[in-house]
Amino acid sequence: MHKRSKLGLGLLCAAVVALLAGLYASGGEPRKDEPKKEDAKAAAATPVKPKALSDGAKKGLAYLVGQQHEDGGWGQGGGWRTNTQGGGRVEGKDVADPSDVANTCVATLALVRAGSTAKEGDHAKNVARAVEFICGQIEKSDKKSLYVTDLRGTQVQSKIGPYVDTFAALLVLSELKGKMPDEKSEKRLVEAMNKVIGKIEDNQRKDGTFASNDGWASVLSQGLCSKGLNRAAQNGFTVKRETLARDAEQAGQGLDAKTGKFASADGIAGSGKSAPSDAGVTIYNTSARTAALQEQVNSLKQTEDKARKTLTDEKAPKEEKEKAKDHIARLEKAQEANDAAVKGVASQVGDQRFIAGFGSNGGEEFLSYMNISETLVVKGGAEWDKWDKSIADNLNRVQDKDGGWSGQHCITGRTFCTAAALLTLMADRAPVPAVAKEAGKDKK
Repeated sequence: MHKRSKLGLGLLCAAVVALLAGLYASGGEPRKDEPKKEDAKAAAATPVKPKALSDGAKKGLAYLVGQQHEDGGWGQGGGWRTNTQGGGRVEGKDVADPSDVANTCVATLALVRAGSTAKEGDHAKNVARAVEFICGQIEKSDKKSLYVTDLRGTQVQSKIGPYVDTFAALLVLSELKGKMPDEKSEKRLVEAMNKVIGKIEDNQRKDGTFASNDGWASVLSQGLCSKGLNRAAQNGFTVKRETLARDAEQAGQGLDAKTGKFASADGIAGSGKSAPSDAGVTIYNTSARTAALQEQVNSLKQTEDKARKTLTDEKAPKEEKEKAKDHIARLEKAQEANDAAVKGVASQVGDQRFIAGFGSNGGEEFLSYMNISETLVVKGGAEWDKWDKSIADNLNRVQDKDGGWSGQHCITGRTFCTAAALLTLMADRAPVPAVAKEAGKDKK
């Protein structure tokens, strides 16, 4: 039984790295089959009023649903393959496109963003079948390694890291807690999540990275891990304090407080620290790290009200008041760092060289756009509106006639590209705990 503790996250550039190791925790309680009920009240709110689904998004969703396999999973949907994973064409004949966890997870998350869970919504049955596939793969995986699947060398693994399946499963299952059709399926999801969190905790290194996470742009899967860990904590799963603290420290590596820009992976390595590869593409590194910082602030803000009430409660024990004071101080510093990073990314989204990424659209670009959208939407306002319109126009322009999206380099599989494009278009539907209440005051 792994032990876990709740965590809020704080960081502030170089000075913040020292701060990150001291993020708040309560307890050291053992992981249980069910998260605490009071912690399970994770906000499913959004910071701005979501737009109605566009015709392009509807076509994309229809395309995605049509590609789901009988086993509940999704394959990569075309594109190059390695010799070890099957699929594609052999001797001029089509062969199966096997379902894999990573593609299934991003496709499922797109259906969740569109308003479905495993028990309600237009695509409830599709989501439920997908969760069965994901949980089945996790259950069959070994207990020690970071893998949740025995399928190796997939396109997505090769490009953004061999553990992308694990991190993607963490993210989508965390958002489906409490939304399964019955007690049995809910218990299965919780047990699968606990196994995944345990794998991550057991394999995370002290600097927040993972050994052999050697994808071409593995900073993007590291970013998915950050999202998943925070969303899990926000939704009531118990995550170890040091796990989140290490992840927070890694996310803040290379942040310049003045410019809000991040050093490249090579630049970070030059300072004697380790960092996941960014393939030398600025948008990959910037989007993944900025999104991770935003998730950490979201986590801290989720319990901000409770901390402030404790500070003003004359009957609250001194020890609790000290914890609350410390929490607010960390939140303020974390917010300062996040503000710098958001300002930095906002200053670059008008730069076509930055947006172009590797030079043409691949799954990595679509995922980076999702990261930026899920960051800027929290603040809302003119910067968000301008970005949201420009990226939607771009995605609508490159959408295929059948409703899907294709990659032109690296991650070319249509499942991942379509799902990531849809997640970008529906970023205003991504859950943001507590922040939604604040951001929504002027939008009613």
